[in-house]
Amino acid sequence: MDATELYRRWLAELWNGKDPDQAAAAIVTPDFVGHWPGRPGFVHGPAELAAVVRQGREVITDSRFELVVGPIVQDDLVAARWSGRGRFGGRPVTFHGHDLLRISGDRFAEYWILSEDPTA
Repeated sequence: MDATELYRRWLAELWNGKDPDQAAAAIVTPDFVGHWPGRPGFVHGPAELAAVVRQGREVITDSRFELVVGPIVQDDLVAARWSGRGRFGGRPVTFHGHDLLRISGDRFAEYWILSEDPTA
């Protein structure tokens, strides 16, 4: 699988899919590390990544993510811009962000995100 398809799975199966545990296990390495601004500590491994996805869905209900730019691939890095929509406190919200992921083998091994806060 190429990096472009892997990123499309990242959005479709992990962030928009129904089973983040299964998607994370298939898309990221066992030693995956995620970096979120303002989040204390790193996210380690597929199980913690799936937990972060579920946590986000609890805060932003009915969330859906769409690819806006990319993915752009250079060597072992994949970059993309996305748009998210959902509901926070019963009202509709739209927010945007950028992903940067590092590939190891056929999965993502590291993740950096920069995004707007839809709860602000």
